[in-house]
Amino acid sequence: MGQHFLKDLGIAKAIADTVDACPGLPVLEVGPGMGVLTQFLLQKERPLKVVELDDESVSYLRRTYPRLEEDIIEDDFLKMHLDRLFDGAPFVVTGNYPYNISSQIFFKILANKERIPCCTGMIQREVAQRMASAPGCKAYGILSVLVQAWYHVEYLFTVDEQVFNPPPKVKSAVIRMTRNDVVSLGCDEQLFRQVVKTTFNQRRKTLRNSIMPILGKECPLTKKPLFNRRPEQLSVAEFVDLTNQVAAALDASSATGKDVVP
Repeated sequence: MGQHFLKDLGIAKAIADTVDACPGLPVLEVGPGMGVLTQFLLQKERPLKVVELDDESVSYLRRTYPRLEEDIIEDDFLKMHLDRLFDGAPFVVTGNYPYNISSQIFFKILANKERIPCCTGMIQREVAQRMASAPGCKAYGILSVLVQAWYHVEYLFTVDEQVFNPPPKVKSAVIRMTRNDVVSLGCDEQLFRQVVKTTFNQRRKTLRNSIMPILGKECPLTKKPLFNRRPEQLSVAEFVDLTNQVAAALDASSATGKDVVP
């Protein structure tokens, strides 16, 4: 299945310890595999469930950790209804995430942000850098903005390839996401996501050009100085402001009966 198993127990314990930032909350481990993190999470003496799709891993977990029998969920995390877990109580998500779906996992977290105040785990280093990156950095992008809108992201430490069997071709990193105080972005959230994704799809262009799929070529709004900048130069707050300006332009065009996009 293209899996790389962590063999360094010291690092496994360090990853498990990242959940201590949110004490007392139940924990959901995604993709426990052979239980290298699970053994340390069980020591936390807090409710723990694990979700694993691989049949062999599930069988191994049942044999090795019998106390988890009722808490092993054989399912695809991306397809689960998370509101049914832990009787509706908030919980922490952690894991050594499959690198090929790590971004999808974090978008799932965002969709359930009111239930998940903390998320930790190990991912590909480049993805971790994108998530934690600040405006103006090369790594800053779609994932940076969408995650940082709702979470404070910490890049905790880098993990070398040689602690895995077999070693992957990339370095790994451990991150922690903790919910910030934002209750509402103050803009249309669907349009916010559209604006972020559309502009970063042409990240080397100025906003004047990259926003065209939404506003078209002749929209007066794009003559403002803001549109001389590139998307990686904008903070989350500035993307919120941009979204509100785009919404106003779309509303104005609708009121006059003119299409914004030619």
